[in-house]
Amino acid sequence: MATISTHVLDTSLGKPAQGIQVELESGGAIVGSGVTDADGRVKDLASGASLGSGDYRLTFSVADYFKRTGRESFYSSITIDFRISDSQHYHVPLLLSPFGYSTYRGS
Repeated sequence: MATISTHVLDTSLGKPAQGIQVELESGGAIVGSGVTDADGRVKDLASGASLGSGDYRLTFSVADYFKRTGRESFYSSITIDFRISDSQHYHVPLLLSPFGYSTYRGS
């Protein structure tokens, strides 16, 4: 079965974004969650659950992060929809700033 991890980097500060709540959904149900660590990572969003092929959504709750760091932000949350097609490891990084973001399929 597939595994999923993420890494959030705050490009406006040039450092990892610690303390962001991340939820993993499939079919409208939350199947995993975590909070980014000091390196901005959540290493296993499914916490050992079996993830099969299908559509998934990651939701990053960024409003509290920006509030804690004393900055205004255009985004309160960021969602990334993606598809799992096999039993590989999927790494979904988020490059974040108060007024923009970028993502890609990592390794």
